[in-house]
Amino acid sequence: MIKYLSEFRNPELVKHLSNKIKAITVGNWRIMEICGGQTHSIMKYNLEEFIPEKIKLLHGPGCPVCVTPAVKIDYAINIAKQKNTIIATYGDMLRVPGSEKDLLSAKAEGCDIRMVYSPLEAVSIAEENPNKKIVFFAIGFETTASPNALAIKYAKQKNLNNFVVLSSMFRVPPAIEFLLSDYQNKINGFLAAGHVCTVMGYEEYIPISENYKVPIVITGFEPTDILSGIYQVVLQLERGDYQVINEYKRVVRREGNIASIDTIKEVFQTVDMEWRGVGVIPNSGFDLNEKYKEYSFDFHFSDTKAQVDLKRKQENTICIAGEIMQGKKTPLDCKAFGSLCTPETPLGAPMVSSEGTCSAYLKYNKDKVS
Repeated sequence: MIKYLSEFRNPELVKHLSNKIKAITVGNWRIMEICGGQTHSIMKYNLEEFIPEKIKLLHGPGCPVCVTPAVKIDYAINIAKQKNTIIATYGDMLRVPGSEKDLLSAKAEGCDIRMVYSPLEAVSIAEENPNKKIVFFAIGFETTASPNALAIKYAKQKNLNNFVVLSSMFRVPPAIEFLLSDYQNKINGFLAAGHVCTVMGYEEYIPISENYKVPIVITGFEPTDILSGIYQVVLQLERGDYQVINEYKRVVRREGNIASIDTIKEVFQTVDMEWRGVGVIPNSGFDLNEKYKEYSFDFHFSDTKAQVDLKRKQENTICIAGEIMQGKKTPLDCKAFGSLCTPETPLGAPMVSSEGTCSAYLKYNKDKVS
């Protein structure tokens, strides 16, 4: 549906930014937004109508729920089937398909799987059930790594030996570098996620921008934030500049949140991590370090992990979520989109995640779905 200027909070600023972008655009540029929250804003407000056709917006990995590999869901389901275990995780994870089923199906079959709104809720469940192992399926980018780390520290202070963490926490800068190193890469610039940079700062983006000669602009989630970010990316591309620019100054500082970073470093170490539909990206994840290893999934369930890995199955080949999350295709290129794959019968995570690209296309582009 076409969005009229009157529907925006600041229509004059939207119009002004749109005109500025159109006035400077000469080349054909491909700009990727990393965050699914930004993708949903772009689709909801039809922001592509406010930029020239020469600019193509590519949708990136989106959210940690989307990139959590099916095998980790299989781990959680197999653990939930064991006696005296409880799985605690966020609501978005319940519908994401594993190799054979999702967590919600396992819950319907009698497994004790509980939805939580914060990691401290999972710690509270551990306190209330001392004779059971509570496995917190920890999902997130850097934004949630700090509260997850605080919950683990709290569990250690309380000496809760029944609290376990299955980590599915991801780091954004290595993913950007992975995308840029692809020989098929056609990305000219990035909009970086403001909430991630609020925690971690943006110093890690600077060498990526310099080495790959791509502008990276940190921005927020409002239409004016995103259009401001697009303007700054295009301005650099037209000039031949390649820098990291902070367009989200009201919340982001270059050094990030020092206290949060220190907490993350105390509890976690960086590890190679598998991204669903993409593959293993070096140093792109967080897992518990040696000091806190007694709370790690591997420490408690190494046998379960080995059994699941041995029986690991190939993911549904119809689903092209991996290519969608790398900006190579859109949901409209998927034969299953809106027919075989819906929120009720998802083939891939981006259809059921609240920040998934497929869910955004289905919600805001229904007129384009056959």
